Amino acid sequence: MGDTMVIALFRHGLTAENERKAYIGWTDAPLSENGRDKLQEKGRPIPEYEWICTSDLVRAKETAAYWFPDQKLWRKACFREINFGDWEGKTYEELKSLPDYRNWLNAPFKVSATNGESFKEMAQRVEEGWESLMKRTEQHHRIAIVTHGGVIRYLLSVYGAEIKNFWDYTIQPGEGIELIWSRKESFRRKERCTLLQEVAFTGKKAGH
Repeated sequence: MGDTMVIALFRHGLTAENERKAYIGWTDAPLSENGRDKLQEKGRPIPEYEWICTSDLVRAKETAAYWFPDQKLWRKACFREINFGDWEGKTYEELKSLPDYRNWLNAPFKVSATNGESFKEMAQRVEEGWESLMKRTEQHHRIAIVTHGGVIRYLLSVYGAEIKNFWDYTIQPGEGIELIWSRKESFRRKERCTLLQEVAFTGKKAGH
């Protein structure tokens, strides 16, 4: 194992809101029946992790509890999805006539959802959560975070092995990706990782 550091980012399983393509941020929606079925079909992550952190929202907690049934789960609100405010639970078709929504579509990194959270605010709290992991690296080499699509995209854009933007990354519900640093010190200095690697599951081979 040496001095290697691994942080695995997992997206929670499907919710009913995901299935109807509605915006879901801080809404505390559970996994859908289909979402639970898909998790069981995929199985559990093959790699093992020493410390498991999850968003405090129920869809992330349910996913983490299924994948890591025998491990303690540390809940952190800082790894929540962005808050979509008045747009929570609504679809593009329901919002497309709103001027504020159209403005947000044109500049999502500068414009906030109505009564929601700005991208900058989301990024700041995610960074606070990321920095809180530093003390865990004294004892642990392999950490898993069960979180949300926007959070994962942000972290990959900042710490991924290659310089890419937020929209270049896509991770489906119930999938995971490992960020691997060849040296812990590089992780602590908040440098980009050395390698990205898809997480394999017991019921699904990586890449298939």
